[in-house]
Amino acid sequence: MSIEGSARDGTPTVVALVCSLKPSPAPSSSELIAEHVLEQMRGAGAHCESIRCVDYAIKPGVEADMGPGDQWPQLREKVLGADILVLATPVWLGHMSSVAQRVLERLDAELSNTDDAGRPAMVGKVAMVAVVGNEDGAHKVTADAFQALNDIGYTISAQASTYWNGEAMQTTDYRDLDKVPDAVTSATAAAARNAVHLAGVLHGGTYPPYE
Repeated sequence: MSIEGSARDGTPTVVALVCSLKPSPAPSSSELIAEHVLEQMRGAGAHCESIRCVDYAIKPGVEADMGPGDQWPQLREKVLGADILVLATPVWLGHMSSVAQRVLERLDAELSNTDDAGRPAMVGKVAMVAVVGNEDGAHKVTADAFQALNDIGYTISAQASTYWNGEAMQTTDYRDLDKVPDAVTSATAAAARNAVHLAGVLHGGTYPPYE
């Protein structure tokens, strides 16, 4: 589903950046957990879009546009137009994926993209994180992502993460589950609900001017 509307007319818009290492159409647990988040957000009235970042040529760097061949500007427009960002990533070697790290590095450029009141572009927008992996590391990945997103200017809502970690040193993925555990379903619903609520609150009154 493409993004339509905006929190400015009372309808929050959401973009999920899925940071799987697998290009489409390969099955992706990160994409699946992102879709579970978006299902909840659609139920709360949001308009949502999911993008698998590895399908795009995102050049390394910290500028909004890294020149010929860089497709980040296409994704950047989606992110700038959304009220809520969902960052979905697998755990690899105890860390977020290299794709997720690159996305955060590219978002760093928005610190210098300010409005007339001196506020960076992402101030007043909401972010949450979804993590999957068949190894430990979800809490660390979430903490690292939250710190980066907060630095960039995003507001982190209450209980703004959901995750699933499989049994250590096994091969079961989130997408292999016959049923999502109740605790994960509950966390996903709470994270989605709180993010949509906070986007509405910030629509009613964003942060004071920086200048």
